[in-house]
Amino acid sequence: MPIALFCRKLGTTQIFTDDGECIPVTILEAGRNSVVQKKTLEKDGYTALQLSFGERRASQTTRPLAGHFRKANAAPARRLAESRVTPEEALAHEVGESITVSIFDKGQRVDVIGISKGRGTAGVVKRHNMAVMRRTHGTHEATRHGGAIGAGSYPGRVLKGMKMPGRMGNSQVTSLNVEVVEVDADRSLLFVRGSVPGHLNGIVRVRPTVHG
Repeated sequence: MPIALFCRKLGTTQIFTDDGECIPVTILEAGRNSVVQKKTLEKDGYTALQLSFGERRASQTTRPLAGHFRKANAAPARRLAESRVTPEEALAHEVGESITVSIFDKGQRVDVIGISKGRGTAGVVKRHNMAVMRRTHGTHEATRHGGAIGAGSYPGRVLKGMKMPGRMGNSQVTSLNVEVVEVDADRSLLFVRGSVPGHLNGIVRVRPTVHG
């Protein structure tokens, strides 16, 4: 697995190419991604880099985490996550090193992983895109209901996985094979085509796509 860089979603805008094409993009700020720990095959059974992102006050950091950051000579961070890498990639990085947005190139394809916007409790029409019942004689107030959910006398229960009302959003979503339109290494900005999961100032992870 490639390195997944933490980024902050700043918003959306448009970029115009030299031939006049208008490209909608999302601006991601990579900021400082520091290597806090290296996992090795000999010691841990797998190879990975643990990256930190964002700032956290020392008063809000637990003692175990504070000791973990102190061991790496790093300040307490808001986010911690591992990226599975090859042993060769792990050797190329050291604890305390910062990984920047320059690991990506213009035109490269990436995957963007984030938490989608929470929509609260939603019905089946909004949540699962079910059709609305015909507003005609006898329907009354059930135009946006889900209809029958039973399976008859056998098995006599509601089957698991049935599409029903419930919480919508606020779950991990991965946008696959997204194009990198521009890379601004000086300002640590990444411009990707289209929209990505999450709200403004939300934290996402960007990695080279796993879809070849």
